[in-house]
Order: sequence, then C-alpha cells, then structure tokens
Amino acid sequence: MKILGLSGAVFHDASAALLVDGQLVAAAEEERFIRDKHAKGHFPYEAAKFCLQQAGLTPNDIDAIAFPFAPISLAGPARWHFAKRYWYAPDRALDALFNGNRHYRRNYKKAMQFFADLGFNPERTKFVPVEHHLSHASSAYHLSGFNEKTAILGLDGKGEYATSFFGYGENGKIHKLKEFYDPDSLGGIYGALTQYLGFEMLDGEFKVMGMAPYGDPTKYDLSRLIDYDDSGFRINTQYVNTVGLRRYKQNGRAYYFSPKLVEWLGPKREGDEIDEPYIHYAASLQQMLEKVSLRMVDHYLGDILKQTGKLCFAGGVALNVKLNQKLIARSDVKELFVQPAANDAGTSLGAATYVANELGDECQRQAHVYLGPEYTSDDCIAACEQHAEKPKWQKVDNQSETAAELLAAGNPVAWFQGRMEFGPRALGNRSILGDPSNKGIADRINAQIKYRERWRPFCPSMLDRVAAEILQTEHPAPYMTFTFPVAESWKARIPEVVHEDGTARAQVVSKDTNPRYYALIEALEKHTGNGVVLNTSLNRRGEPMVCSPTDALNMFYGSDLEYLIMEDILVTK
Repeated sequence: MKILGLSGAVFHDASAALLVDGQLVAAAEEERFIRDKHAKGHFPYEAAKFCLQQAGLTPNDIDAIAFPFAPISLAGPARWHFAKRYWYAPDRALDALFNGNRHYRRNYKKAMQFFADLGFNPERTKFVPVEHHLSHASSAYHLSGFNEKTAILGLDGKGEYATSFFGYGENGKIHKLKEFYDPDSLGGIYGALTQYLGFEMLDGEFKVMGMAPYGDPTKYDLSRLIDYDDSGFRINTQYVNTVGLRRYKQNGRAYYFSPKLVEWLGPKREGDEIDEPYIHYAASLQQMLEKVSLRMVDHYLGDILKQTGKLCFAGGVALNVKLNQKLIARSDVKELFVQPAANDAGTSLGAATYVANELGDECQRQAHVYLGPEYTSDDCIAACEQHAEKPKWQKVDNQSETAAELLAAGNPVAWFQGRMEFGPRALGNRSILGDPSNKGIADRINAQIKYRERWRPFCPSMLDRVAAEILQTEHPAPYMTFTFPVAESWKARIPEVVHEDGTARAQVVSKDTNPRYYALIEALEKHTGNGVVLNTSLNRRGEPMVCSPTDALNMFYGSDLEYLIMEDILVTK
C-alpha cells in the first residue's frame, strides 16, 4: 500500500510523509520549503509534492491519505471534561458540547481543497482521519522496531482534546489505557511558563530546558500550579492553561497564563540574558515536569515495563531530553525509543503508519531521518553561479578531510550534504560544525553565526566506537533525543559541548547511516585525538533549517561564516 501522511492539523509544523509497503521512503517539513518557521497556518503542499516526486509517484498512485486529527464523539469523556474545566468561559464550554468538532470540519475542508489542488481522486484515494494522540503513539511504536509488548507514552500540548496518552503496543496493535484532556496538560503548563519566561510557545520550550541547569529548583515552589497523585494530575487554571478573560495581556497580545501568575512571580521576563529569579523558575518547572511524568509512568505503564522494559515516547514533550534522561535511568526501562520528529511534524509519520498497519502492511523500523531532498554537486554549482553574491567556490577531492582541517584550525564550517533531516535536529547533513576542544568556538557560533542567546548549549556528534566511553552507556542514541552525563575524563577534552550540569545531548554516528559524516569525524579525530564534533543546525535564529543550496548560500552570506561545504564544493569568503 502507498500511504501519504499529512500534518498541520493543529495549525503548525505541517509536514508530509510517505510509506510504500510499510517502508518509510520520504518525509519533510513544509517550513523548509516555504522558509517560514513552523509553517503556522499552512498545509503541507510543497512537502507532499516532494514526497511524491522522491518516490516517483503521482496522486493517482496513492491508496490513502492519513490525517492526524479525527472527530471526537460527545459520548466520550473528552468534550465533557473540557466543558466542565472551562466553565469560567461559557462560550468555550458550550462550543465543546454543541460544536465540538468544528476544528475537524475546518481541517477536512482544507484536506479536500488539497485533494483538488494536487489532483487526488477521492474515489481512488481514501481520506482517513486518525486521532492525534494515536498518531503520536504510532509514530513511536510502529517505527521503533520493538517486537515485544511495548509501553507507549505520549505527552504534548493537546490534539483534538487529549493532552496525554498512556498505552501499549502488542502484535502491531495500539491499546489505549488512559488519556488526560485539556486544560490538564503537562505540555500546556510548560508552554505557558515558556511564554512567561520570555520565549515563544511551540519554539522556546527547549530554551527553558537549557536554562534550567543554571537555576536551583528548591528556591521557588511552583506546586500551586498543579495537583497530582499516583493516578492523575489537575492544572490550576487560575494561573496557567487559561483562555478568554483569564489570560494575561500585554501590547495587545494574550498569553497562556493569567495576571494572577504575574502578581505571584513578578513581571514577565524580557531579553536574552539568564537572570534571577527566572533561572530558578525554569529549574522548578523542569523538576515538576519530571516528577509528574515519572509518577504517571509508574502508575499506568509500570506493570508493562516490568514485563519487557521497552518504552516508546512521542509528542512535543518527548523532545525534553532531560526528562528522557530520567526515563532511561529507571530500573524498569531497558530501552527507550523517542520518535526523532516527536513534535507535531511527526504526526504525518504516525498517521501514515497507523493507517498502513490497519490496512495490513507491516511497518519497518525507522533506520534514520535522512528523508528529505538531496542535491548534486552540479546543483550546488548552479546555485553559486546564480546567486547575487557571486560566491567564490572550488571543487575538493575529499570534503571530509577538507572540513576536518578547517575545523582543527579553529574555524566553524557549514556542512551541507545528502538528504535533509526530518525533525528538528540537524544530524550531519544540514549542520554548522566546530571543534569542541577549541575553547570559545561555541560563543563564536552563538554570537556571530546563529545570533542566539549566548548561554545556549551545543551538542556533540560522536563516533559510535567512542560513545560508550564518553557517555558511560551502551543505550542507542542516534537522534539527539537524550542527554547523558559526560565522563569526567572527557569534560576537559570537549568542553564546548558539555552543558552546565555536566551532560551532553549526544548524537552517536554510525558509518552505515551516514558514511560521509562519519568520515569527517574520523578525520577530525586524527587532528585532535577526539572522535567528536560540535554540531548545530544550519540556520540562523528564527529561521528554519536550510533545505536547498540557495538556502545555504543565503544563510552563509547572512552570517560571519567563512567556509561552506556543499557536497564536494567549497565556498569561501
């Protein structure tokens, strides 16, 4: 079967993914093509066109379009819970009861327009809605490669009404054990405090996570924001996860927290510096997320974990690598698989895999995330010739060795090769690289290239043969979805990729999945003695990761980068 999955149902992170007979052959995010970060309000037209082109298919070849948003019955608990908890906003409460599938109808209308615009035949190609959290669950479970009974965790802001999913997978089937519903959302409370701490919701949560190690979680007690016990939690909507008149407003903008929160904690944070008391609020928030999440896992998934030790995790909160570190540390977790595109972009994968499984296909394990467009050296040369800056370029015989020499000399290098990554992490194909033993390289990249907060950490990509020594674990870590404590003997060797708390969000690189990147790190190892490179995404603050050679050149000339390698083309200033 040929299944095309689409995301964008919740009006951000639109993407498309294509499965052919259970094999994931292409996936890409709309933002990369239209150059609008998170593609808010967009449908994945360009991403879908790419997936079809990559597979050599036409719309008439597609058996089903899977969509991660479904109608929710009034007979279930979700809409009633929403109405009861939002009693203070009667218009919202009544709308949930009497017009509770309005968002689905709006999405369905957009999907039918998509059918018409791209030439799909509704009589040939089925449109199959899948519940949002089932899509998240499937994106992790069906692509994990786990054959045993597997615990499944899903945490995000919200989908239709659900905010959290606890269940398990067995023999290809997903079983739902428990859901929590809006406004009781762990992703929601983290997002609300993200806004209060001066960042954008849906984009700045990882900045809060990066800020947390600078603070002391015991300095401020945020427990009044949430009540929880072994079996559940309840958000205090007097402070956060608010709607309507309860929302705090500033300069004509309404936030997801209330004036009461500001009265309690002080003014909303502004600016780029990490300062008190905000670093302590971030630390307390992170600790709260970990405590509540782990307690819910104990209650709902503990018995399953004791059987096999396998856990899958997806949803925006699954990108919280500090929480993932705590999950791996559990004695009952033998292996954790986090969908690398765990945010809503990954629901295109999840919807497609769920429908494929329902139609009888056996979904294959996700082997890598290099699922986007790729370009030849001739494409890169053509982009140089057409670019307004008239780049100076030359062909190089060994791009990995060339890059390693530049890195060892203390230079950041933009590195563009192969198929673009799917998901929010640059994993060696659209990256800015540095030598992590070179003191000050991280500050230079932050200040002169990325133009982002100077306290933000960078991540290491490391050879698989040295990873266990550095990270002190054999746990798989190919996608930068976990942090690990760095061995004391390595902290001084690679200081630029060790965070404030002594951990690193690592990518373990294998020769099988990315031979050219592996060769680069090996070449750098010959110069420095360390099989590790600093790796961050090839973009500037507020921009999507680059997709094409032209995007790379635009980013290159919009920063202080001096070296860009695209396939076997070296561009210099």
